[in-house]
Amino acid sequence: MRYEILGPLRVVDEKRSAPLRAQKLATVLAVLLIRSDQVVMAEQLTREIWGELPPQRTTAGIYVCISRLRKFLDRPGGKDPIITRPGGYMLRRASTECDFDAFERLVSDGRKHVRRGAHAEAAGCFEQALALWRGPAFGNVQAGPIVAGFLKRLDEMRIECAEMSAEVQLELGRHQELVGRLRSLVAEFPLRETFYRQLMLALYRSERKSEALGIYESARRVLDRELGLEPGRKLRELRHTVLAST
Repeated sequence: MRYEILGPLRVVDEKRSAPLRAQKLATVLAVLLIRSDQVVMAEQLTREIWGELPPQRTTAGIYVCISRLRKFLDRPGGKDPIITRPGGYMLRRASTECDFDAFERLVSDGRKHVRRGAHAEAAGCFEQALALWRGPAFGNVQAGPIVAGFLKRLDEMRIECAEMSAEVQLELGRHQELVGRLRSLVAEFPLRETFYRQLMLALYRSERKSEALGIYESARRVLDRELGLEPGRKLRELRHTVLAST
């Protein structure tokens, strides 16, 4: 059995891929996955599902959710992955049972390849890591405090992976192939200066200097309007380089 969280939450086995359509069950499973092999107290699950003003009899509601989740996760010959502990519950899973673990391993391997200058190998790792994403993480899960905190961390990891992937692709001379992807990343993350710099560089190295300068001006306008800031040093230096070559 495999848990997939890099998109709508679903459980996959050799026979089927089953998304969790019941919102409360999806939230409970998401929290148990985030806190795998740790006890999650019933009070934490209550807050995640119902917020700061829960209804009456939430203990019974949590019990029902756990019971239904156990049935959903039940597989012939398999052990119940949810363990009851005093005051709460714990999900047992191996590190090979979640796509997030595979994502982390690939990003870590990619970083190691970068440090030793193996850009082709690094690019392969980063591309495999990004390919695991099927959409927004936990896309069908209500985000309470625990899920929201984890999502923030996940989003930052995905953005950093996209940045590192583009960087090694630039090192490999794949400038023209990167332009379309980087335009999409700039549109998705308009306050991330790294993507502007990478797009400028890809255009400049593709002999599209006027377009590269246009990207700088776009970055300057967005940063000024949204943050009241001028582009950073790296972006300014790249603009000077492009201007000096025209």
